[in-house]
Amino acid sequence: MRVAAIDCGTNSIRLLIADIEGDSFREVTRLMEVVRLGQGVDKTGQFHPDAITRTLAAVDLYAAEIAKRGVEKIRFCATSATRDATNRDLFIEGVFERLGVRPEVISGEEEASLSFLGATRDLPPSDGPFLVIDIGGGSTEFVFGTDKVEFAKSVNIGCVRMSERHFTHDLPDSGQVASATEDIDEAIAQAAKIVPITQAKTLIAVAGTATTVAAAALDLPTYDRYSIHLSRIPAEKVHSTSKMFLRSTQEERAALGYMHPGRVDVISAGSLVLSRIMHATDATEFVASESDILDGMAWSLAT
Repeated sequence: MRVAAIDCGTNSIRLLIADIEGDSFREVTRLMEVVRLGQGVDKTGQFHPDAITRTLAAVDLYAAEIAKRGVEKIRFCATSATRDATNRDLFIEGVFERLGVRPEVISGEEEASLSFLGATRDLPPSDGPFLVIDIGGGSTEFVFGTDKVEFAKSVNIGCVRMSERHFTHDLPDSGQVASATEDIDEAIAQAAKIVPITQAKTLIAVAGTATTVAAAALDLPTYDRYSIHLSRIPAEKVHSTSKMFLRSTQEERAALGYMHPGRVDVISAGSLVLSRIMHATDATEFVASESDILDGMAWSLAT
C-alpha cells in the first residue's frame, strides 16, 4: 500500500510517501519545508495570516507530489501551534480544499505515541526501556516504554516558542540564557512527574533540533541523514554544541554546511532544550533517529 503522511508542526511541514506491505517499509520520498506556522502564536494565540499563506503554499506542493505518486491513503497531523491557535479553522479548511482530508489536531500524547512508534522501530527491544524525546517548534514530547508507550507527557518548550519567548536578539545574553534555562528546567520537572526520565536504558532524540546537534557533534561537512541515523552522541558533545550555538551569530550558524536555513534562528534555543534534558536524565549519550512521527503516522495507515 502506498501511503502519505504529513506532519505540520510549529516550524516545519514534512511529507513522507512510503510503500508498506506487512513488515516491509520502503521510503518513496521525504520532503520538508520550513514555514514557521507557529509565528507569534505563543504571544497572540492566533495564526498570523502570512504563516497560513506560507504553509498552504507548501500544502499545494505536497498535493501535487501525492497526486503524481499515486498515493492510496493520506494522514495529515497538526501539532503544537495548531492546538494553541484559536483561528485554526482557517488553516484546517485551507488544507481540506487542497487535499480532501482535514488535518487531525492531535494531542501531545498522541504525538508522543506516534513519535515513539517511528523512533523505536529500528532498534532491538533489548535496548529498552526507551525514552524518546521529540523537540519540536512549539512543544517537546517525553515518551517512555519498551515495546509500547507506558508513559508520555508533552510540555511547551519547543525551539520556536523558547526563541520567541527568551531570545530577543541574535546573541542571547547571560540573563536570557538563564531565563530560558529556568523555563526549560521547570517544564522538564513537570514531565518527570509523569514520565520516569532517569530510568531508560536508551535515550532516543528525534526531529530537526536533535539531528542538527548530531550533525554538529559528528562534524559533518553537509547534512547527511544516513550518517546521522542511529548515531550515538555523547552528553558532553551535546553540552559543548549547545554552548557553541548560543555563542555564535546568526551569520556564523548559517555558514555551517549542515544547517538548514529554517533552523538558523531557533537552533540555539533548541540545543539548550536538548542539553538540559541530558542534564536532567543523567544520560551519557543519545541515539539520533531520523525515523520519527512521520514514520509512525505512515505505519498507522497500514494497520
